[in-house]
Amino acid sequence: MVSRSTPPSPKRPVGTVTRGTTNPNRLRRMDRWIAAAHGAALRRADAPVAVDLGYGAAPWTAVELLARLREAAPRVRVVGIEIEPARVAGAKPYEREGLSFRHGGFEVPLEGGERPALIRAANVLRQYDEEQVAEVWQRLCARLAPGGLLVEGTCDEIGRRHVWVALGPEGARTVTFATRLGSLERPSDLAERLPKALIHRNVPGEPVHAFLRDFDRAWAAAAPYASYGARQRWIRTARALAVDWPLADGPGRWRQGELTVRWEALRPAG
Repeated sequence: MVSRSTPPSPKRPVGTVTRGTTNPNRLRRMDRWIAAAHGAALRRADAPVAVDLGYGAAPWTAVELLARLREAAPRVRVVGIEIEPARVAGAKPYEREGLSFRHGGFEVPLEGGERPALIRAANVLRQYDEEQVAEVWQRLCARLAPGGLLVEGTCDEIGRRHVWVALGPEGARTVTFATRLGSLERPSDLAERLPKALIHRNVPGEPVHAFLRDFDRAWAAAAPYASYGARQRWIRTARALAVDWPLADGPGRWRQGELTVRWEALRPAG
C-alpha cells in the first residue's frame, strides 16, 4: 500500500478583513506627499516596488498610486495586496504593465520574497486595538527594502482630511496632517482622522493633545491672514507652530495644506 501524505495548506494571511470602503481620489493627498518625500528614493532603486496594502473592495487606490508614483519614478511597480480573496479576484481585470494584485495581509507576500521600497496602509488599522499597532508597524517595517518607507494613516471618505505616520526600518519618523483648506474650520477637526496609534491619546497630558491645542491657537491668531485666503492663513499658522514644535517640512508643503511634525514630539506618553 502506498501512503499518501496530505499536502500542507497555505499559510493564512496575517490580519483581518476590513470594511473595504474606498472611493476614487480618496488618497490623493497621501499619494502626492509620498511622491514628493520618497520619489528620489524610488528613482534610485534598481526595481522599485510599492505595495498598496488593504486597498479595499475596489482597486481604485492602487490604480491611482501607480499613476502618481510614476510621475516621480517611472520604473516603479505597484502591487495591491488584499486579505479578502474575492476582492483580489475583482481587481484582476485591472492588472496592467506595472500593476498586479495578490492575496495576503501583513506578511506582505511578494514574488520571490521581494522587499518593497514602499508600503502604503491607509484606513487599515482603524479597526484594530491600539495595543496591536506597534506589532503591525514592526512587522511591516521588517519587510521594507533598505531605505524603504511605510506610510500608515487614516482619512475621511472623500479625502478632505488625512493624518498619517511615516516610518522607516528603524521605526516612526513623522506625522503629517493634510486637509482641503477650504473645508477646514479649525485644525483640531483633523483629530477624528488621527491614526490608531494616536487617536485615543488626544486627551490632556498627551503630546498630541497639546499639539492640536497649540495648532488651534495659532490658527486663531492667524485669522487676519484669512483675507488673503486659507492657504496664507495655514502658512502663517505653521510658522507660528514651528517656534515650539519640531516641524519637518516648510512652505512648499504647507502651501499644499500639509504640515509634518517629528514623531518624537507626538509620541504617546507612558
